Amino acid sequence: MLSIINKNNLNYPGWELKFFDKALNFRKYQFSLMQKYINGEVAEVGPGNGANLKIYQTLAKKIYLFEPSKVFIKRLKKYKNRKIKVINSIFERSKNRYDTIIYLDVLEHIKDDSKEIFNAYNSLKKNGYLIINVPAFQHLYSKFDEDLMHFKRYKKKDFKKILYSLKIYNYKMIYFDCLGYFFSLFSKIFIKNYKIKFGSKISIWNKLIPLSIFFDRLFLNFFGKSLIVFIKKS
Repeated sequence: MLSIINKNNLNYPGWELKFFDKALNFRKYQFSLMQKYINGEVAEVGPGNGANLKIYQTLAKKIYLFEPSKVFIKRLKKYKNRKIKVINSIFERSKNRYDTIIYLDVLEHIKDDSKEIFNAYNSLKKNGYLIINVPAFQHLYSKFDEDLMHFKRYKKKDFKKILYSLKIYNYKMIYFDCLGYFFSLFSKIFIKNYKIKFGSKISIWNKLIPLSIFFDRLFLNFFGKSLIVFIKKS
């Protein structure tokens, strides 16, 4: 076990996930960006309640779910079968084992993100993909991020610096959900207690995802609430 994660996250209840797991418009949009990179033996790191599993499992031959949280591991056991293996652990490096490794809103919880990327990249088979989705732009960092134990938010420059240091050059990065960006900015500046009617806010944001898709295309994904990175193992 070579990754370094905030130990407090091991028992984090993930109160917000029950709201985000219902944000199906966002999940479908996210999946549309990543589906062509998912195949074969797939590892998802930090799957939480397993909501994303329902979306991509038909594309995978076998799935390994790495979940260190005692809270979430109990919920993931219901998915365990011959195709899906549930592992109560942080990600374990394995030499050339996976075709795809997925981190969806997980890397921001890991202190040594560079080492985590290095381990994951070196666990890929040749031509395999490492898919990383993170919250974008540090100037959006708020009480919400702090409460969720995020170390940081990311911009493309952050990943370029990390990947260059690791001598990884074959990658693609996309900002998405521009309306979500403005929701996050508005919440940080004007809303003192973001937890008030949190579910209603997430529901409204999710309903507006089709508009976000339209404007993302219009502005050529110049910015967004989230950043997704696709790294190919050369």
